[in-house]
Amino acid sequence: MTSTNNAAKAVTRKPPPGALKAYIASLTGTSLEYYDFAIYSVASALVFPKIFFPGNDEFVALLLSFSAFAVGYLARPIGGVIFGRLGDKIGRKYVLVFTLVLIGVATVLIGALPDYSVIGVAAPTILVLLRLAQGIGVGGEWGGAVLLSSEFGDPNKRGFWSSAAQIGPPAGNLMANGVLAVLAASLSNEAFLSWGWRVAFLASALLVVFGLVIRLKLEETPVFKAIQAQGDRPKAPIKEVFTQQPKALVAAALSRVCPDILYALFTVFVAVYATKELGMTTGNVLSAILIGSAFQLVLIPAAGALTDRFNRRWVYGIAAAATAAYIPLFFLMIQGKSVLMLTIGTVIGLALHAFMYGPQAAFITEQFPARLRYAGSSLAYTLAGVIGGAVAPIIFTALYGAANHGWYLIALYILVAAVITIVGMLLGRDPQPEEEERLLQTANTQPAA
Repeated sequence: MTSTNNAAKAVTRKPPPGALKAYIASLTGTSLEYYDFAIYSVASALVFPKIFFPGNDEFVALLLSFSAFAVGYLARPIGGVIFGRLGDKIGRKYVLVFTLVLIGVATVLIGALPDYSVIGVAAPTILVLLRLAQGIGVGGEWGGAVLLSSEFGDPNKRGFWSSAAQIGPPAGNLMANGVLAVLAASLSNEAFLSWGWRVAFLASALLVVFGLVIRLKLEETPVFKAIQAQGDRPKAPIKEVFTQQPKALVAAALSRVCPDILYALFTVFVAVYATKELGMTTGNVLSAILIGSAFQLVLIPAAGALTDRFNRRWVYGIAAAATAAYIPLFFLMIQGKSVLMLTIGTVIGLALHAFMYGPQAAFITEQFPARLRYAGSSLAYTLAGVIGGAVAPIIFTALYGAANHGWYLIALYILVAAVITIVGMLLGRDPQPEEEERLLQTANTQPAA
């Protein structure tokens, strides 16, 4: 890695008037969509094994539930291909409207889905199909949301501007866990399993309407307008990414592995470990995740801004290395079954995640030229999810069982993930904001194509 940040060499461009509006739209939109995704994540650990996969051994039911959880990640590349292609051909705005609707409808239908006791095997089958729809929507959402804020903002401060979309997952997670925590605390366990969890899913209908109002009022980004003006929209963006940008695609994809797996550990598997192994309550676990997510709301944009001042790849790589060292310490911290230590440990773990996830959007998008950004970023984001977050809960559970309910194999798994992400940092390139400056300046001197 080079210690000099190339962004410092470029002339700073003042963000256009729509930059703040785009930042808010990107933040609110991804927050709403990840609210939907997050309530499924929590429910897959605490609710679905009991109501959609009954009649199995408890351990088997958990694996089946996590398998359905994985479908959402496995479907993301489909969304990345479909919407990544459209985003580079027709623009960012309308693609983002469609992804919001797709995820929202799927989530509401999950909330209304009868359980296994009512419709039998059709229940888990439909659940998997709806999870598939969620995953396709998220696969197309992320790339567009990142470009929405970053292409309005100053390219020399892409770490900060791109962080808008990155705040979405913890914000959505905060809302989801907050709603579930209130429901779990105010209802009996029987009532929560019977109908209480459904409230969180059905409530997303109101949130989606709010998000649509914001996104429909947006303009297209200055960068995409410049690409249109030059007549340089790609005819086959997916093919071009694979044939012309293979190194960029690999570097961007590897960068996601460690933060993806780390997030699955602290937002999904810790719920299982703390309740099953340590005897803590669901409320204890949800509160710890809630507090950790609240800290991330500040740490993610701060981490993104930090990498605008210091080399982005160095900051990212150091956070990955620190993660590998921290996981054994975390498990040692919580062996005393202290709720306070679980909370502190989760906050630190999600803070380490923030220092990778905050600059992640900037790092991934700046690996690709502007005309291939949506397709390249979406492919990297979604393909990495298949080997990262998709299978992480399953692998955690399998390693947990293989180690006779021990944690050392899980720590080793995180170590491997950290090494993979550091390799991604070594393969990647530093920011090249002058490329975007030339595109905008050239487009301003040409008639629209």
